[in-house]
Amino acid sequence: MSGKTKKPDGSRYVPYEERIGDESVVYFTRDLSEYGLLKAFDAVSSCLKGKVAVKLHTGEKNGPNIIPRPWVENIFKERLEADAAIIETNTFYKGDRYTTEQHRETIAVNGWTFCPVDIIDEEGTKMLPVENGRWFTEMSVGSHLSNYDSMLTLTHFKGHMMGGFGGSNKNIGIGCADGRIGKKMIHQKLINPWGVMHEELMEKITESTKATIDFFGKNVNYINVMRNMSVSCDCEGVKAQPVVTPDVGILASTDICAIDTACVDLIYAMKPEDSKALRERIESRHGHWQLTYMAGLGMGSMRYKLIDLDNGGAGITPGEAVKDVKPFGT
Repeated sequence: MSGKTKKPDGSRYVPYEERIGDESVVYFTRDLSEYGLLKAFDAVSSCLKGKVAVKLHTGEKNGPNIIPRPWVENIFKERLEADAAIIETNTFYKGDRYTTEQHRETIAVNGWTFCPVDIIDEEGTKMLPVENGRWFTEMSVGSHLSNYDSMLTLTHFKGHMMGGFGGSNKNIGIGCADGRIGKKMIHQKLINPWGVMHEELMEKITESTKATIDFFGKNVNYINVMRNMSVSCDCEGVKAQPVVTPDVGILASTDICAIDTACVDLIYAMKPEDSKALRERIESRHGHWQLTYMAGLGMGSMRYKLIDLDNGGAGITPGEAVKDVKPFGT
């Protein structure tokens, strides 16, 4: 990617016919329930082994849009071994998850008490290599990450105030970077503490993600839940913008680029009046560059086959998948 001379434009949606590379597989179910989440998990769970880290955004206090706790509890009860744990890191911004003490209080308020929750930067950090990055040669993550053999990335797909959208890439790239060093590396310029924007931010988030998924190799998978999709991230908690985008379903894959791309495609396949807010958020923050940059770094493909788990594994297009979605709140 470092040899590119053309200025990137992350505000532009890339149509499928312009994408290159092999097709990955992304599974899809409309079943937004604990059973649908279990169905999605079963489709991609064979890569998990040993001690499993579940990368989940547990949310700010009383956040209204996070993945429902009972759905996640069911995965732990029905599929994961006793030593599996939710993993989180403290935040770079000062708030309810800035220190480990504050973070544990917030975790308890939000009901994540049915399994271990490992704040992986609680006892320090470690550096992971970033191969072929434009900005980094290494990334600082929570030191406890190395205690795990594989990772289930469980993501609430939604908008994001700076990244345009928050999918699996944001969940890992920001969520595994530790709160004092790694997140500062991603967000901060020398003068303006929150000066990194647009394509540079997308690239830094993505390079952070690459460090973590390269660490786990083939033993990592991704589930994105397209429900309660505000244009705001779950880090905004109760201050998040109201949800106006229709609920869609749950996607699963072993290709991080493909699953985040498929989620964006599903948004763009909706009726314009249903997708306007989220499309504007993605484009105004140049969020499409997350996808292009992941593909360029060899992290996966923007081309994929969408497999309908509700219809015997038949192929389905994004347009077919969203044709019956109803406006939010109806």
